[in-house]
Amino acid sequence: MVVQAYILIQTDVGKAAEVAGEIAKIKGVTLAEDVTGPYDVIVRAEARNVDELGKLVVAKVQTLEGITRTLTCPVVHI
Repeated sequence: MVVQAYILIQTDVGKAAEVAGEIAKIKGVTLAEDVTGPYDVIVRAEARNVDELGKLVVAKVQTLEGITRTLTCPVVHI
């Protein structure tokens, strides 16, 4: 079973489109779009398990230049 999550991202001013473009290239990211509102980029990602999802967020997403904050929201099926 695949673990899916939305990652809500705040960026430096004027960096949303650039950050979304870079994140879209990361393996495990299925969608990355720049948006308006309290967050600048919303990403849909998937991984084999929660640990892999955490590694994707911490090691690949959060290390990109221009990102100031992330919030990871795992998808649940109730």
